[in-house]
Amino acid sequence: MYRFVVCRGVTAKARPKGLSWFGSFNLSSRSIHSIPFATVDVEEISGSQPAEVHNLVQGKWKGSSSWNTLLDPLNGEPFIKVAEVDEAGIQPYVESLSKCPKHGLHNPFKEPERYLLFGDISAKAGHMLSLPKVSDFFTRLIQRVAPKSYQQALGEVQVTQKFLENFSGDQVRFLARSFGIPGNHLGQQSHGFRWPYGPVAIITPFNFPLEIPALQLMGALYMGNKPILKVDSKVSIVMEQMMRLLHYCGLPVDDVDFINSDGKTMNKILLEANPRMTLFTGSSRVADKLAVDLKGRIKLEDAGFDWKILGPDVQEEDYVAWVCDQDAYACSGQKCSAQSMLFMHENWSRTSLVSKIRDLAERRNLEDLTIGPVLTFTTEAMLEHMSKLLQIPGSKLLFGGEPLKNHSIPPIYGAIKPTAIYVPLEEILKKNTYELVTREIFGPFQIVTDYKRDQLPMVLDAVERMHAHLTAAVVSNDPLFLQEVIGNTVNGTTYAGLRARTTGAPQNHWFGPAGDPRGAGIGTPEAIKLVWSCHREIIYDVGPLPRHWEIPPST
Repeated sequence: MYRFVVCRGVTAKARPKGLSWFGSFNLSSRSIHSIPFATVDVEEISGSQPAEVHNLVQGKWKGSSSWNTLLDPLNGEPFIKVAEVDEAGIQPYVESLSKCPKHGLHNPFKEPERYLLFGDISAKAGHMLSLPKVSDFFTRLIQRVAPKSYQQALGEVQVTQKFLENFSGDQVRFLARSFGIPGNHLGQQSHGFRWPYGPVAIITPFNFPLEIPALQLMGALYMGNKPILKVDSKVSIVMEQMMRLLHYCGLPVDDVDFINSDGKTMNKILLEANPRMTLFTGSSRVADKLAVDLKGRIKLEDAGFDWKILGPDVQEEDYVAWVCDQDAYACSGQKCSAQSMLFMHENWSRTSLVSKIRDLAERRNLEDLTIGPVLTFTTEAMLEHMSKLLQIPGSKLLFGGEPLKNHSIPPIYGAIKPTAIYVPLEEILKKNTYELVTREIFGPFQIVTDYKRDQLPMVLDAVERMHAHLTAAVVSNDPLFLQEVIGNTVNGTTYAGLRARTTGAPQNHWFGPAGDPRGAGIGTPEAIKLVWSCHREIIYDVGPLPRHWEIPPST
């Protein structure tokens, strides 16, 4: 028996009576029905009881004539059926976006009460995610489709919860704060406003099934846009359930369309519906194609070959080793902020840092999902890349480099031990090897090198050549060293100091690339305003005219 209930979209004007959001809201009574928005039971999703993921368009949840069956990444069972829209079924989505005007669903001059509505929705949704049963529901659901440790999955839920709490109350309308400048004469004033784009699109990847789509979706809605949201089908069940939670908390059901499709179909929707702005998080190759197809109306948070530089001051070796392990191998390395290359100052090379990182990496296991399946690279592809790297003169395997054993991960996914390859700095900089060495492997895989004191310019040259500048870490408390490295690099989210890391996208600071005018951020008011609104200037010039004004000569 499938565990499904019919979704009842709850608008701001029709909420359940008698529901106390901040009082004694009890979620412990009846199976999945104790979570009032849920249509799946996380623990019962299996080959014998597959879950279903639907689409939402024009306020209605719909199935499809074409269902894509997903395999459980841990055992290969067909455990989720996704209703995927093909090219023949895109018209309702095109029509839905086309109905939204360029000036948006709300703006400072139109339905400003919706700013308050979304503050209210955010407060209620944040409270829901704070409830242990709801938090555990989403944490376990994330684990089922993007296997990672419970703590890593829970972190996603907590960041989303805090983000929603941050934008409760009046905080949404504060995003639309305007300013005024005195004019040249009496009655003239210039006012700057944050203006929505209207119809927009959001495309997000598999690795953070809740945090990335939820934060970008809410940012788009706060500013007055109508989004169509597409999440990678492998994990879209998480955001489908989050959409149902948002409806339960008062989100009008026709404010967002939610679609499952392949890339080709989504590309056709974008070309036909012509959204005014598209947010894309994912691979650089797809990002560059979309930038051309959409004539530049796009914001990108694309891939990053993220680096960490260890400075000359060696201290807290155990802590630095632990952070290196977390940065490179948590979530099986499937973070766009994962540590891809580690540059060690010669002072660090003389320590036992690498052996300590190895020992920490070898603690990881499938039982607690501190290492797990890689969803975009097969085992063979990763080992083949390793083999090519080991042909570089002076390179060597530091640890890992072997397939995981005793598992039932299907062969369409990858399964290798946390791996580190040493490549000499001089070899990295050679034209014929640089591209190979800096190829991003979205898995538990990193390059390690070292440098002498007078070779820092070579390190800075290596990071300058990289094409994606997302995150970076400069591990040093030496102010002159930090000044030198930070002043000659560009990565958008850079940690500096002894406790510096490459990973981490909490709700309290900007996360996004730099050095690219298409770059998108996430999480903060600055990110929301940059990505989901544009500047509009309105100049009031109401007079009065000067007394005895006459028509002047032509100019």
